Amino acid sequence: MPTVTGIKSSPARVLMGLGLLLGGVIVVSAAMGVVRLPFVQVLTVIWEKICGRGPVDALASAIIWDVRLPRILTAAIVGAGLSISGVVFQGILRNPLADPYTLGISAGAAFGACVAFFFNMSYFQGLSVGLCAFAGALLTLAVVLYLSGGTAGGYSSNNLILSGIIVAAILSAGISFLKYAADERVSVIIFWLMGSFSAKTWMDVGLSLSFVSIGVLVCLCFGRDLNLMSLGDRAAASLGVDVKKSRLILLAAASLMAAVCVSVSGIIGFVGLLVPHMMRGIVGADNQWLMPVSLLAGAVLLLCADTFTRAVLTSELPIGVLTALIGGPFFCYVFKRQFFGKQKF
Repeated sequence: MPTVTGIKSSPARVLMGLGLLLGGVIVVSAAMGVVRLPFVQVLTVIWEKICGRGPVDALASAIIWDVRLPRILTAAIVGAGLSISGVVFQGILRNPLADPYTLGISAGAAFGACVAFFFNMSYFQGLSVGLCAFAGALLTLAVVLYLSGGTAGGYSSNNLILSGIIVAAILSAGISFLKYAADERVSVIIFWLMGSFSAKTWMDVGLSLSFVSIGVLVCLCFGRDLNLMSLGDRAAASLGVDVKKSRLILLAAASLMAAVCVSVSGIIGFVGLLVPHMMRGIVGADNQWLMPVSLLAGAVLLLCADTFTRAVLTSELPIGVLTALIGGPFFCYVFKRQFFGKQKF
């Protein structure tokens, strides 16, 4: 059970440091790739675009502004959204193993995207996959909330987790069937399921930024309630928190952020598990600070991972594979510490 005492480092300093680090990583990532560019040129192109001036170097401007920056910003936004969703899920469910995928949101988004690939949908200017993934995630959330029941007594953490596991298992079977029946489109489905930021556009940036920003603002407004709910429903209710209302709003906001992120990037696991644990060890368990700190840390982590797969490796590796390789052992570590009594959440 988390507490809100014992801040280990100054959250304001950590937040400022992560903000500066994120800015530096964005510049470095924009300079790296098949065509290496000087850092000064990257800053010049960005400044010219912001000020509305014509580019001095048209080729460099196209590489940085039209190709790399949309991918970079999308990766940062997705990392931020998944991380803050993980903070909310862990706080509400009081479970250190909770992340944006515990409730089956990723499985719902994946199923929706697979349906779009299966029927070869290409309308809405190429947004059909994202829209179907988003719709699948929303329907999954609705089903999980319905199965967990409790309109009178609220939503039990155990019921939510079990409902998510059940729904995810059913959807996983549906995804397997679609892959089996997809014939020549099966490779496209498999690659999307592994997660990738390739071929992202400014439309993807705008879509993800708008929804994630709304979700972040909602979660930050309920930061105090999340702190008190982490102490238990009875304690929170005795301190004036409408537990049922706050839990439902936070669950909806976190799930919608995760759904948007998955619809844009595909399945990228363990970010929502890894980042909150790392930041909780640095700034403590006060969710009012933990959420913005995790937001920036998640953006930095996923952007670094995407830059590594894009610019360092000889052939691009799906980022979902890399995050699974990093997050899987960490998941085992957290599981062992939590359930063998060496760590209390």
